[in-house]
Amino acid sequence: MRRLILGVAVALALAPPASAHEGHVHEIGWTFSPDIVVPLAAVLLLYMLGLSKLISRSRHSHKLLIRRACLFLLGLLILAGALISPLHEAGEVSFALHMVEHELVMLPAPLLLVAARPGPVLLWGLPAVGRQVIATVARVSLWRTLGSPLVATVLQAATLIIWHMPALFDRAVLSDGWHIAQHLSFIVTALLFWWAMLPRREGKADYLTSAMCLFITSMAGGGLGALMAIGGNPWYEAYVRMGMTPFGLSPVEDQQLAGLIMWIPGGLFHAGAALVFLGRALGSAPKSLHDGVARRGETT
Repeated sequence: MRRLILGVAVALALAPPASAHEGHVHEIGWTFSPDIVVPLAAVLLLYMLGLSKLISRSRHSHKLLIRRACLFLLGLLILAGALISPLHEAGEVSFALHMVEHELVMLPAPLLLVAARPGPVLLWGLPAVGRQVIATVARVSLWRTLGSPLVATVLQAATLIIWHMPALFDRAVLSDGWHIAQHLSFIVTALLFWWAMLPRREGKADYLTSAMCLFITSMAGGGLGALMAIGGNPWYEAYVRMGMTPFGLSPVEDQQLAGLIMWIPGGLFHAGAALVFLGRALGSAPKSLHDGVARRGETT
């Protein structure tokens, strides 16, 4: 276990210039691929344009806009850090670091982005024609179905399990196109999931539903991670062929560490969010009940 923990600490602290596998050199550095940088920059530009318009036109306090902007920018920063920093390239030669990247793009980054409620700001960043198109698309009933907590939970779990099947995961490691498809599906389903988890209205039933779905997701992801952590044989041929990681871990140890990352931090993230919603559900009594208690207190 000490070797596993030390391997991750060294990997995250240092970015070796290159690692050799199967006779070729794999560079580990910053990733400035247009496939990643351009979409992130476009979203940032769109958000900043919309934010400046809303701030200039709003007659009310700007504190809420600024607070939500901070959440959005922090979420976008975490997402960009996972996809652009040396962590992304290090994940090509270490399954454990690949898992760290996946956890970042599926847990804190999308939660912060969704919690910022960026829809109105992004819409104002578009020209009038673009806003009309988005409004028309948003009226399609399919979005309401996909955004329901149970459907979003199933999609999230299915995406997680399907992409960790050995055949698909190996393709994602060895092919840039499949790798992009993997990350894109993780990000989209995670955004949809957290959007469905954060209730648009505060009600006991909504909080209980979100808590239940988060507990289910915690068990699904944690169970998959536990299987990786206790497994004695590596699942993914792509990493087996690479042999020892540049950080001194065998393929089995690398997979076990990846499983622990998915199992414990990942599972605790969902479980912690579930407890927050459960606490809100237990603490949200109907207004009529509060009024009744208050009236009884006045008469005694």
